Amino acid sequence: MTSFADLGLSEPLLEALRDVGYESPSAIQEQAIPPLLEGRDVIGQAQTGTGKTAAFGLPLLQYVDGTEDAVQALVLTPTRELCIQVTQALRAYGARKGIDVVAVFGGAPIRSQQAQLRAGGQVVVGTVGRVRDLISRRSIILSDCRFLVLDEADEMLDLGFFEDVEKIISLTPGSRQTALFSATVPREVRQLADNYLLDPVTIRVEAATLTIDTVEQFYLQCKRDEKVSELVRILEAEQPHQAIVFVRTKIRCDQLYRTLRDKGLDVKALHGDMSQGSRDGVMISFKDGRLRILVATDVAARGLDISAVTHIVNFDIPTSPDVYVHRIGRTGRVGRSGRAITLVEPRQRRELEAIERHARTTIAPWIEGAHVKPEPVVERPHRHAKPHLRRNGREPHRKLIVGAGRAAGLEVADLVTAITRATGLDGEAVRNVRVLERFSFLEVPESDVSAVLERVNGTEVRGTRLALETAAG
Repeated sequence: MTSFADLGLSEPLLEALRDVGYESPSAIQEQAIPPLLEGRDVIGQAQTGTGKTAAFGLPLLQYVDGTEDAVQALVLTPTRELCIQVTQALRAYGARKGIDVVAVFGGAPIRSQQAQLRAGGQVVVGTVGRVRDLISRRSIILSDCRFLVLDEADEMLDLGFFEDVEKIISLTPGSRQTALFSATVPREVRQLADNYLLDPVTIRVEAATLTIDTVEQFYLQCKRDEKVSELVRILEAEQPHQAIVFVRTKIRCDQLYRTLRDKGLDVKALHGDMSQGSRDGVMISFKDGRLRILVATDVAARGLDISAVTHIVNFDIPTSPDVYVHRIGRTGRVGRSGRAITLVEPRQRRELEAIERHARTTIAPWIEGAHVKPEPVVERPHRHAKPHLRRNGREPHRKLIVGAGRAAGLEVADLVTAITRATGLDGEAVRNVRVLERFSFLEVPESDVSAVLERVNGTEVRGTRLALETAAG
């Protein structure tokens, strides 16, 4: 079995990987890391959850010089949610090298991000719009940027960011190394790669690998005007711990959300026309386990990485087999069991057969009651699992106050990382994190309060020693 050491990674990175509990590389990591370490450009087709952040992040961090303050690497992401996830991961991987990773995204004060960039920031992870804004203010200068990553390029295309992406690329040196990662590679993404990548190595994690073997797949054939009632029947029969219901359009998303809400279900909508604040609120409540059912479009759900999702329901059959694979990858995470159920109109049987051929799988008819409900909180052995304590989301939590906030350069990801590293808690156990100007709030399970206070107090984050105490009441 290939190890991370076999791939040519340096000892500080290997130590950091041991710190976070990674034992052996995933398929995308095994195939992408060696050519990236050789300086080659890479196109990687892989969905979220396959380990692609480490696939591009580890080679990037190997060559970044922690003694130079210039921006040496830029990772562009389509959404702030993905930006925060990538930043958290890169900070963990680069901890032993002392590399400063700065996250920049819309919806947060630009001045605090400018201050972080002035203080260092060898690696910048950012959303496209905010990066362009900071470039125009000369807070980000890319003349020394040696490594560029385009993460989730197909979503950048869907959101209409390609023109801005090309302008940002034009400001980086021609000698840069470029990595492009995308769940799907439509014509426009391929054209972008042809224009800006030099003789790239193309890596594709096959659909058979992407289709997680812990996901049971079913279909239910029904007429178009029966789909809502059949969806309700499925949800009542399956009793999901958490479910994502996928639809094709934003209009359908709103319509279905209102219909299910009026039937008394615990449901919210998530789509690209919602304000960023509304999207954040929905995603936080879903991640915290306070929301059972999410009706979402593909683009809006692309940044979701939530291990407690037990069910995916395709209310609208996906537009392509690749999209199907990407959707069902939202469940069956980290060794847990999951179920995916697709509603199919009689005229759509050929589309279902195309998915089966592409994913090299057989999708069985769904029969009410013919299953054992999956237990959402039991772990199975998994070679990529981190040694964190998993929670069922229902235990009582206690609010803590942190004596530092935005003025000290702290972000949500900093606090979550500090706690998970020091205690072994899973990141999803740290809830309702709010970073204010001079202090921050967060919640942890009641049973872990003592351990968090004991192990996290005094921990240094971004040059600030954390001081935590329980909130009154």
